[in-house]
Amino acid sequence: MRPEQQQTQQKTAINVAVLVSIGRHPTTGRARRAEQDARGLELALAVAAELPGSQIDLLHAGSKDVDSEAALRGYLGMATGVGMATGVGMSTGVGMGLESMTLLEQPEGSDAILPLVEHLAATSPQLVITGARAECGEGSGLLPYALAEHLGWPLVNSLASIETVENGVVTLLQALPRGQRRRLKVRLPAIISVDEAAPAARQSAFGPARRATFLAVPTSSEADGELAQWHLGPARKRPKRLKIIKAASARDRFKAAASKAEGKGGQVLTDVTPEQGAEAIYKLLKEEDVLR
Repeated sequence: MRPEQQQTQQKTAINVAVLVSIGRHPTTGRARRAEQDARGLELALAVAAELPGSQIDLLHAGSKDVDSEAALRGYLGMATGVGMATGVGMSTGVGMGLESMTLLEQPEGSDAILPLVEHLAATSPQLVITGARAECGEGSGLLPYALAEHLGWPLVNSLASIETVENGVVTLLQALPRGQRRRLKVRLPAIISVDEAAPAARQSAFGPARRATFLAVPTSSEADGELAQWHLGPARKRPKRLKIIKAASARDRFKAAASKAEGKGGQVLTDVTPEQGAEAIYKLLKEEDVLR
């Protein structure tokens, strides 16, 4: 047996759960699929194409209305053009989409952690993929860590790609600052979170997305006490920051310190009282739009 054939036989199909949420367009504010969650589904589709027979379970905890349904169907049309074997939540053949999405129904303002933990513990997927943080609600980015703590599974954040899945071990490529990458091997089951370092999500096909269905699962919901104490409102314009000269070398720092600043009607204060100095500083900050 050739080494390539032996390596192929070691690859087995896995069950992947992709947690998706409702996103929000940064300009219009309309509901859409969340960018990071869509990238996570893109990685899951790549795994399913590499490992025939793999199953993908789209999972959303929350309520379903007109706006949220349109956003969730954006995920259901993403499998177009990929041929995959039959599995739970998957369809066969090229040009078809995801067949269904599991909807953990709970009223608005409920805590999604416990229903997700109960469902994942019952279904036992080998791999759970989620975005780093939500685009609506709290957006704290703590959901993957809370799930890992409750389930006792390892967690890898800032995922860039999934390289191989062999013998119950997944090889991941983690994104580090300044474009660096780190290769990790994690034993399944595991949870991975995705951000902008992962490949961009493909477009969603309208037809397969409309034909897909939602499998509603009733859950025991608890109100999110932390979110209930928040006061949500439109964001205010951030104050203007003063220009800071950044220098990479000692020569640049000396040049910046020795060069004359361009004067625009400023004044030099000497022998002034603390009150006069404070008033001049306050006037400058007002002119620079730092204080409003």
